Amino acid sequence: MALGFLDRSRIVAPPGWTRWLVPPAALSVHLSIGQAYAWSVFKTPLEKTMHLNGTQSSLPFQLGIVMLGLSAAFGGTLVERNGPRWAMFVSMCCFASGFLVSALGVATGQFWLVVLGYGGIGGIGLGIGYISPVSTLIKWFPDRPGMATGIAIMGFGGGALIASPWSSSMLGTSPTTGTIATALLVHGVVYAVFMSMGWLLVRVPAGDWKPAGWAPKTDHGKAMISTANVSAANAIKTPQFWCLWVVLCFNVTAGIGILEKASPMIVDFFKNTSTPVGTAAAAGFVALLSLCNMLGRFVWSSTSDLVGRKNIYRTYLGVGAALYLVIALTQNSSKLVFILCAMVILSFYGGGFATIPAYLKDLFGTFQVGAIHGRLLTAWSVAGVLGPLIVNRIADSEKSAGKSGPDLYTTSFYIMIGLLVVGFVANELVRPVKEKFHEPVTSGAAARSEA
Repeated sequence: MALGFLDRSRIVAPPGWTRWLVPPAALSVHLSIGQAYAWSVFKTPLEKTMHLNGTQSSLPFQLGIVMLGLSAAFGGTLVERNGPRWAMFVSMCCFASGFLVSALGVATGQFWLVVLGYGGIGGIGLGIGYISPVSTLIKWFPDRPGMATGIAIMGFGGGALIASPWSSSMLGTSPTTGTIATALLVHGVVYAVFMSMGWLLVRVPAGDWKPAGWAPKTDHGKAMISTANVSAANAIKTPQFWCLWVVLCFNVTAGIGILEKASPMIVDFFKNTSTPVGTAAAAGFVALLSLCNMLGRFVWSSTSDLVGRKNIYRTYLGVGAALYLVIALTQNSSKLVFILCAMVILSFYGGGFATIPAYLKDLFGTFQVGAIHGRLLTAWSVAGVLGPLIVNRIADSEKSAGKSGPDLYTTSFYIMIGLLVVGFVANELVRPVKEKFHEPVTSGAAARSEA
């Protein structure tokens, strides 16, 4: 009975149902799983109570991002087949239970349970939940795919805006093992309730649905929008897929390196200045970056509907590299410059996530776009390890060498600049997909009718 309730056939929208109810359903899931971006709030308390270093305390987050990409890649086809309600329900079960296992790990002093719970089990919830609404949103909003995916994926970026101050208030100024375990337990229960709103509300369009008065446009010159469809199996054989894989991987690496260590980073950066940053202010910095991450997902992805996906990625990668250079050169001479540059970099980071589904839709069509998106998110898995590993390992090494302040991070910033330049080149190499990879028209139509 429960499985039948989750089946795609049970959530086909009736005539007159408004498509504007789908973004709130997606937001309820994405705002919850977006808590992952507030992990840095737990880093220092875990390091103190469980005697960890910065590299070790980042392991739950890193594994979570790895599992996000892997579960999205392997689960993408299942999400397409079973529908968004099934995917959102599975995401809720995994994400919430991950917190419960982590709470048990902290309470018993077993850090491996924290890694397994938050990173392993919770990471599966991240991946399935992240891709669960994307294909559905694109089918409901073929006229504005960038805006639609931006609204939903905005929630993932904004999750820390809620979770960061909430987690900080629960942990208090001197967190103990008990308070950390309690915070994780409460998070799991509350997120399970909130995510239920998504899987109960979501619907899929009936048949080959289109907005009234809308017709698809073709613009191979600027946006490379195609009316053809490419299967997931064929998409990974194209150079376009791998160019976008590199683009996403390096754009994410550059952003996630700051985000995962945001709280201790700003404290370290200005520790030896006349205006040091306290714990509360550092948590506020995490929330501010989350706000930029969230707004960037909507603003930049909506802008991509007007200027084209390739042009917007030129901005993410090119301007992002320039901003990293500004931080590396100014060091801690200006807190305002550091914060503003970090804010814009994180807006580009979020915008890159929100724009990529529309970029895939432009190149490969709506047929199996969710499965293609899931496979592309393996780039996020790599970046989730690469970004924190670069920043934490170099910072730990420099600290061991007796360095402090900006010197802990300068080398990392120059590495990020190089990665963004490589991503910029990969974006320039993207071209329309060759016809030999296209699906027959009848297959594409059949796939849309099944949606």
